[in-house]
Amino acid sequence: MKRLLIPIALLLLSLSTLSAQDQRGVLRFRADSTFRIAQFTDLHIDPTSANTPRTYEVLRELIRSEQPDLVLLTGDVITERPAVEGWRSLARFFEEERQPYGVLLGNHDAEVLSKDSIYDLLEGTPYCVSLRGPEGIEGKGNQEIRIESSTGGEIAALLYLLDSGQYYRDQFISHYDHIHFDQIDWLRKTHTRTLDESGRESIPSMIFFHIPIPEFETLKDQGKGHISEGISTSALNSGLFSTLLDLGGVMGVFCGHDHDNDALSIRDGITLGYGRVSGLDAYGDLPRGGRLIVLHEGEQRFDSWIATPEGGREATFYYPSGFDSEEEDSAHYLPAVSLDAETHGVRFRYYTGTIKQTDQITTATLVKEGILPYPSIEGADHEDHFGYIFESLIRIPERGLYRFYTYSDDGSVLYIDGAKVVDNDGGHSARLREGVVALEAGLHRLRIDYFEDYMGQTLEIGLTGKSLPRQPIPESMLFLEPADK
Repeated sequence: MKRLLIPIALLLLSLSTLSAQDQRGVLRFRADSTFRIAQFTDLHIDPTSANTPRTYEVLRELIRSEQPDLVLLTGDVITERPAVEGWRSLARFFEEERQPYGVLLGNHDAEVLSKDSIYDLLEGTPYCVSLRGPEGIEGKGNQEIRIESSTGGEIAALLYLLDSGQYYRDQFISHYDHIHFDQIDWLRKTHTRTLDESGRESIPSMIFFHIPIPEFETLKDQGKGHISEGISTSALNSGLFSTLLDLGGVMGVFCGHDHDNDALSIRDGITLGYGRVSGLDAYGDLPRGGRLIVLHEGEQRFDSWIATPEGGREATFYYPSGFDSEEEDSAHYLPAVSLDAETHGVRFRYYTGTIKQTDQITTATLVKEGILPYPSIEGADHEDHFGYIFESLIRIPERGLYRFYTYSDDGSVLYIDGAKVVDNDGGHSARLREGVVALEAGLHRLRIDYFEDYMGQTLEIGLTGKSLPRQPIPESMLFLEPADK
C-alpha cells in the first residue's frame, strides 16, 4: 500500500503545480470569458540587496489583489550576481504563489548569466510556461503561448514572446539590438501554421518583448500615461510593425526597458504600450507596480490599467477605442431622444449643382429624396457636382465615448443631435477625419452632409466605441424616425 501511496502523492503534487486554469497545464479563459495578464517589467533584482524583499512584496500584493491568470516578466529580471540563486528564488516565489508565469529577457539579464543557463533553470519548473524557443534563430525565449477558450479545445487568443536582444554588434550604427529578420520570419510562419490549424482567418494576439521598437516614438505625442524619458529603441527598424499589420488580429505590443515611461497609444489599429517598472533597485521615479491586461473571449478587445500597492488602479484603457476611464468620467454626455423607432433605414436628399462647401448643398437643385438602408452615394446619376444629406437615428448600445469618422472625396460633415462631430469639409481628395462625442445609450439623431465637386467621389461613415471595433456604421444601428416611415 505504501508503494502505491507514494506515486499517487507525487501525481497529486504534479497536478497541483500546473496552471490554475487547467490541470493539463493549459491556459484558458475563465468562465466569465476573461483572461487576465499581469506584466511586471524591469525588476532588476540584486539577490544581495536589501530592496529585493520589497520588490517581491510588490509582486505578491498585486498578484493577490488582481488575481492574474498569467504573469509575464518582460525583461531585466535578475541583473546582479549571484544570478543562479536569484533565478531559483524567483521560481520559488511563483511556486509559493501558485502563479503561472512566463519570462522573456532584457538587455541586462545575460550580462550576469547566459541565456541558455537561465532557461536551463526555468524550463520545466512548476508554474513556468517559458521555453528557450526554437534553435537556429536569433535570441532565446521566442515563444508562442496559446490560450484556450473557456470551454476548452479551441484557440481563443495568442501571446508571442520575442527576444529583443542586448546591444548591436556595431555601436556606431545602433546602441541597442533589434528583433531580427529570422525572428520575424519565425513569427510569420508560426502564426500562419496556428491559423491553418485552427481553421480561422484571425485570432486575437498580443506581442511582448523588452526593448521598444522605433514605432514607439508615437507615444511622445499621443501616449496616455507617463513619458518622462526618451524612447530608448534601436536605431534600426527591421520591419516588425509592418509584419504585425500583415498578420492581422494583433491588438497590442508591450515592452519595458524605459523605467520612467508607462504610456500607451493606438497606432494603425495596434496598441503600443509600456509596462510599469516593478523593481525597487531599478532607476526611475514612478511608483512600483505592474500593468494589467484583460482579454475578452471571442472579441478583438482588451482593457488595461496600471496597478500599484500604494495607489491601487489607475485609469483603465479600452481597446479598440483608445479611450480611458478618466475621459469617460469627465465627459459631457448627450442624452438619447425619446422616440420609438423600429424600422431600419436612412432618409436622403439628393442635389445637383456646383458645391464647394457642405453649407451650400441646399442651395443646389433638389433632384430626389427617399429611403436607403445605409448612407450611400451609389445612386448619384452625375459623376461630379452633386450633394447628399442623409438623416437617421442611430442606436447607441451603451453609455460611453464614441469616435466617428468620415472618409470622403470631396467634403463631408457628420452631426450627432445637431452637434458637429466630424468636420471633413471642403474640396479635397479622399481623406479621413474623426471626432469624438459622449453619448447616453439609446437613439440619437445622425446627419451626414456630403458633396462631390469633381474628379473622384467616395464616402464611408464609421465609428468605434469601448466595445465596438472600428467599422462602417452597420445598417442594424440605423433607424428611420417614426414620421419618415
